[in-house]
Amino acid sequence: MTNRILAIGECMVEMAPQAQGGYAMGFAGDTLNTAWYLRKALPTDWEISYLTGVGTDAMSQQMTEFISTAGIRPEFLTVTDRTVGLYMISLKDGERSFSYWRSVSAARKLGQHHTPIDTLRAGDVAYFSGITMAIVEPEDRSALLDRLTSARERGVIIAFDPNLRPRLWANNHEMRDWIMKAAAVSDIALPSFEDEADIFGDAGKAATLKRYQDAGVSCVVVKDGPADVLAQIGTNTPVTVTPQINPSPVDTTAAGDSFNAAFLAVYLRDKDLAKAIGAGCALSYQVVSHKGALVDLS
Repeated sequence: MTNRILAIGECMVEMAPQAQGGYAMGFAGDTLNTAWYLRKALPTDWEISYLTGVGTDAMSQQMTEFISTAGIRPEFLTVTDRTVGLYMISLKDGERSFSYWRSVSAARKLGQHHTPIDTLRAGDVAYFSGITMAIVEPEDRSALLDRLTSARERGVIIAFDPNLRPRLWANNHEMRDWIMKAAAVSDIALPSFEDEADIFGDAGKAATLKRYQDAGVSCVVVKDGPADVLAQIGTNTPVTVTPQINPSPVDTTAAGDSFNAAFLAVYLRDKDLAKAIGAGCALSYQVVSHKGALVDLS
């Protein structure tokens, strides 16, 4: 039987700065980045699918071809009067900032495309993020979580990266509310402490971990950039892993997305928490040593 991971979110046109000047065009987005690295990390008996929205224009077609060529199965909702979003990366000392153009993104309608989620079976995985929740039309958010809840009841594993992005929400109260609603339908949560401390006021990683546990998440992994990762499964003894520090990162784009992919690729197969975190840290270290979200390390 083929296991299946369905990543849900927005793939965008990426404009990445080049050393010689100018920008290179590619395609990326937080959940697409994770799907791309999952495809690299998992054997062929795992199917990686991607649920998003596209238009009927040439750029949407290019994105569809890119995802298919990467070995990822497209599960797309076609919206005839919309296109794909675009973002531009700016870099300073290895840290990135973004400018976005996504108001007419077809992915905002993805909450209306339920079939890919409904076809998931016990043992399959649905992966989504706080950005997924933010960009979906507000009237579709509850329906998306209802579908994921039904999938979880069928034995589908739900994995969630909160990926807090205040600029995508009307206000922090709305963001906190929907993030914790999403956590409540999830089996695995992969928060980043720095963001959680800013938005939720967590005093430490243990507080972040407990908040997601209290929401009903059984496996919580609290990332913290180059600092220790704190994780726990249920009532088992918490695990702390110290990552290898990259002293001079080139580009931190997709650091967390790649960590999530390598972590899931190991954890879903053998449930070894420390080993999975180590794999996540190792891939993230390699990715931030290169420019761009999608780094081919083969």
